[in-house]
Amino acid sequence: MDIQVATYNIHKGFSVFNRRMVIHEMRDRLRGLGADIVFLQEVVGHHERHAHRFHEWPDEPQYEFLADAVWREFAYGRNAVYHHGHHGNAILSRFPIVSAENQDVSSHPFESRGVLHCEVRVPHSSVSLHCLCVHFALMEHGRRQQIRALIDRVVELVPDDAPLIVAGDFNDWRNRVGHRLAGELGLMEVFRDHRGRPARSFPSRLPLFRLDRIYVRGFSVHHAQVHHGHAWSRVSDHAMLTARLALD
Repeated sequence: MDIQVATYNIHKGFSVFNRRMVIHEMRDRLRGLGADIVFLQEVVGHHERHAHRFHEWPDEPQYEFLADAVWREFAYGRNAVYHHGHHGNAILSRFPIVSAENQDVSSHPFESRGVLHCEVRVPHSSVSLHCLCVHFALMEHGRRQQIRALIDRVVELVPDDAPLIVAGDFNDWRNRVGHRLAGELGLMEVFRDHRGRPARSFPSRLPLFRLDRIYVRGFSVHHAQVHHGHAWSRVSDHAMLTARLALD
């Protein structure tokens, strides 16, 4: 069975430099991809100021608005909480989500980060698919702690024979994460090339840095694509990554 997955840092539903609210355009673009499971970062769950300021601000949380009738299952992990709202990671799925848990992996009080872990029941599989959506720290010291927490979580909670996808914004511009995830968890990055590096994904207009990733275990990779350029830079500063996977 093939599964189409996507990961996207949606920049809280605003264009580069917060010039425009683009959550409606973003929903149209997501629908056009035909993805079965979508990993999202910087998703707003609630924001009183934006709701008052923008006439077309959705009444429901962004993850529900984006899911709409396409992805009937969704989970949200609240990470950053402030007096007028909160934001975090989300997973949208066409398949049933049987469990969801958000783990706080913040390395200091001023940069809230989390790992959203869902178990998904996919057709024609006797074991659950484990999906982990991440958004890691800007500073390397914090990322090291968060990678350790991610590895420990997978070792403790994900069976060795269960298919696994870890996707999101790793902020790993020095390309140090992949070796640890491959060595300790047996994960493969879907965009690996002859140099073993993931795709460039930031900034979306002309990507230079390899920040966003899709790591898998228990899958073969049939196709992977970076969605970037002028049209995509209108809706986020990150490029979207998609991959077509087949269960081994």
